[in-house]
Amino acid sequence: MAKQVPTSRLARGTKLGVVAAGSVLRTQRTRLTMRGRSEAVRARMAEESMLRTTEQVVMVLGTMKGVAMKLGQMMSVLDLDLVPESHRERFQKRLAVLRNAAPTVSFESMRRVIEEDFDKPLDEIFAEFEPEPIAAASIGQVYRARLHNGRVVAVKVQYPGIDAAVRADLKNLNMFRKVLQSAMPWVTPAVLDELRLNMESELDYHAEAATQLQIAELYAGHPFIAVPRSLPELSTTRVLVSEYLPGKGFEEIRQLPRAERDRVGEIIYRFYVGSLFTFHEFCGDPHPGNVLLAEDGRVGFLDFGLFNRMDADHVRFEKICLRAAAEDRAEDLRELMIQRGVIDSPEEIGAEECLEYVLSASEWCLIDEELTITPELASGAFLLAVDPRASEFAGMKQQNLPPEHLFSRRADFLTFGMLGQLDVTANWHRIAREWIYDEPPVTELGTTHHRWLAEQRDGTRGVPIES
Repeated sequence: MAKQVPTSRLARGTKLGVVAAGSVLRTQRTRLTMRGRSEAVRARMAEESMLRTTEQVVMVLGTMKGVAMKLGQMMSVLDLDLVPESHRERFQKRLAVLRNAAPTVSFESMRRVIEEDFDKPLDEIFAEFEPEPIAAASIGQVYRARLHNGRVVAVKVQYPGIDAAVRADLKNLNMFRKVLQSAMPWVTPAVLDELRLNMESELDYHAEAATQLQIAELYAGHPFIAVPRSLPELSTTRVLVSEYLPGKGFEEIRQLPRAERDRVGEIIYRFYVGSLFTFHEFCGDPHPGNVLLAEDGRVGFLDFGLFNRMDADHVRFEKICLRAAAEDRAEDLRELMIQRGVIDSPEEIGAEECLEYVLSASEWCLIDEELTITPELASGAFLLAVDPRASEFAGMKQQNLPPEHLFSRRADFLTFGMLGQLDVTANWHRIAREWIYDEPPVTELGTTHHRWLAEQRDGTRGVPIES
């Protein structure tokens, strides 16, 4: 006998036409599973051995400037409130080493990078160039400058020698795999392989400038999303020049009233997650340092070194899996994953474990109710899904997610973490139904976004836009 969907609200309006009762059961179980995770995570974070191992990792990564900072950014999804108060200061110091691993480089050294790449003096390239950086990237720093035509620009410059250092780090990364995994269990072989591939691609700023220009053109005229146009003609392998977009940084956004934070949160969700299903392409590096709130109310998105385009068939597979999980169709979900090769040991994985594992990571956007995403909720879901010390889902954690889906799931997790840092509230499932079920929008931002999409359908850019 097929398992019934426990909530009529989830089934309402689906193309499958499923109608079932039991919304109270589903809501109660959600509150237990999602909100109960943080206590278990807090207990694991209290382990003295784990904290000691974190210190070892910091020592190992101490000389790996670009790689260390990238791992530190990925770890920022873990909120320090999860750490018991007695350990918090110590743990914060250890993470700070990773987060702030950027080298201290004089402006004269950075200036030489620009002049070497352009083969001309700085004042011939820019009319004005402020020597104090306005932001730091994982492998460079960002400066504000003015072109000779009066245009204000942001200039991202790689640290001198960082390319050779990163490549050396990546070659040595395998040597430290066991040490890394003992403190950061989510740093699996697949994550390291992805990190290696993407860090290599991030070293080419000219290629990133071309990507950023394509995305800026895609979102040109958007009512609430802003992507600064890059200037590939003024960019090199180590220097990226783009429009300067003034605005509030993430920490300032966190101090805004709840209604304003909720608005920014929905926009972040639409950009980082919705674009995968709408355009089959997405930015794979959701990070607080890559978001700002522009003066006109639009949310600006920066840094496109990690960008991915997905095959339409792979996007459809993710959509079908999300539908199955939302409707509690455990057997269907397991069969889908077996056919795709996500589950390569079917005899070890039951349908319920498969469903619960997917829900552990994605239930926040599959439940039809308003949900406030807290740092604990985001971090708890993240660690429960990837930490092998957690006894839950031992079988699923031994399966290998195909590379084409690893990137999108990582982006989803990091977006969830960002939303947790903002402490934002929405019915995330009702927003997601736009791309999971192709339903009309129910929020004001969604209506505005779909109106803009409709205006783009006659455009010339060959980007798939789902109906």
